[in-house]
Amino acid sequence: MKNLRCLFYLLLLGVPRLILAAEYFQITVIDSESKRGIPLVELETVNQILYVTDSNGIAAINEPGLMNQEVYFFIRSHGYEYPVDGFGFKGKKIKVTHGGKVTLEMKRVNIAERLYRVTGGGIYRDSLLTGAAVPTLQPVLNGRVLGSDSVVNAQYKNRMYWFWGDTNQPGYPLGNFSVPGAVSELPDQGGLPIQEGVNLNYFLDQNGFAKKTCDMPGPGPTWIDGLVTLRDHQGNERLFAKYVKIKDLLTVYERGLVEFNDELKEFEKRQVFDFDAPLYPVGHPVEYQMEGQDFILFGLAAPLIRVPATSGDLADLKQYETYSYIKPGTEAAKWIVDRDKEGQLRYEWRKQIPPLTSELEKRLIQQGQLKKDEQYFQLRDLETKKRVEIQNSSVAWNEYRGKWTMIGLQKFGTSVLGEIWYSEAASPLGPWKWGRKIVTHDQYSFYNPKQHPLFAREKGRLIYFEGTYTTLFSGNEVKTPRYDYNQIMYQLDLSDPRLASDLFEK
Repeated sequence: MKNLRCLFYLLLLGVPRLILAAEYFQITVIDSESKRGIPLVELETVNQILYVTDSNGIAAINEPGLMNQEVYFFIRSHGYEYPVDGFGFKGKKIKVTHGGKVTLEMKRVNIAERLYRVTGGGIYRDSLLTGAAVPTLQPVLNGRVLGSDSVVNAQYKNRMYWFWGDTNQPGYPLGNFSVPGAVSELPDQGGLPIQEGVNLNYFLDQNGFAKKTCDMPGPGPTWIDGLVTLRDHQGNERLFAKYVKIKDLLTVYERGLVEFNDELKEFEKRQVFDFDAPLYPVGHPVEYQMEGQDFILFGLAAPLIRVPATSGDLADLKQYETYSYIKPGTEAAKWIVDRDKEGQLRYEWRKQIPPLTSELEKRLIQQGQLKKDEQYFQLRDLETKKRVEIQNSSVAWNEYRGKWTMIGLQKFGTSVLGEIWYSEAASPLGPWKWGRKIVTHDQYSFYNPKQHPLFAREKGRLIYFEGTYTTLFSGNEVKTPRYDYNQIMYQLDLSDPRLASDLFEK
């Protein structure tokens, strides 16, 4: 009887998958250095049939007319290289057979290593078709989510809470425009090791689609950022975020503060902010202690906004300050730069003025208020010494380095919003002097990077970050199947000689 039961389960679970795998030819593309499968490798035939490797680096081939013969595949991937042949082609001729396998290697140009896709449909599609093992519980469709914009996350009550922007679904072109969310277990409490993946447990609506967790009144999408966990006077954890209401694609017409309701699994409005206030939560927050007090730092290109780390102060924009050399009380058309007796810029925490930006500093230079070599934003490429303008960033303390690390998105790089840089400094306020490009894209966006310090391994030697892979703002009309408009996770090894600490201390 026991043998019959085993045979039954084998038939139920194993045999159909084995039969299916026998129909496909498996191409696995691996990183020549780490030997790990590379996601997002494009394999294209001479007649433009395109295959894209899944998060295991696997492409499943079963094309009538091309089986049991030699097929040439052009091979390309953002941040990776394949050798060029005598005619200048980058690819390989492969004998494609049912049930066959081949492994190809690519050289990584990126310093950071692409690990897997976090969101969307078909993350391990080709692995399932070829019978390969997969790490996640829902490898092809989770919460009926096909694509999600820009992630924010925070540890809250011993779990990781994740929230995204606009999200696509299978059943209709319009999806969730009011912040889908999910939770995952921490790696040391039953969750997957971060290098393997994330098991997301979505909050679902009555139809099984990722529900709206921040459906604020008013027309247009709701987006959130500045997600932060704070403790109240009783020691209870509370989860807050800034929300904005959007019209005309990118125009913000309302902003305020929301708090997560554990029972409803959604955010509730706590405060509508004065829309004309110059300082408010924005970007990925950083916890920092200064002057004997705990603060939360906010900012886009750099965390230059602070507020005391209490729920009351978080809701009161009058308590917000920015680290700046601009004198308060001056008009935007003619800012006055504050200097000491020696003529040096006087940086102080100041209220009621906007944070420094590269655009503001360019205006000050044009007005004759500031010299080019006095700018706060002085990040330069370690190799070329050219200025690198950062659009937004994610900053975190790193134990391995004993420094603050920045993962920053370049504005107007090789791709308009597709180049990611690493920098480090002794303080979260900088100065951020030198940077090294760690991820590159060919006419494709990879924006709003989020560093995950909680998941860092080996005391911070290995750090992890993700961003949104999309054609938006890239000028590229060709979207990568399954990958476009989704989150991709990267690993960065800080022991890489190209990231030697002394290089950033020049």
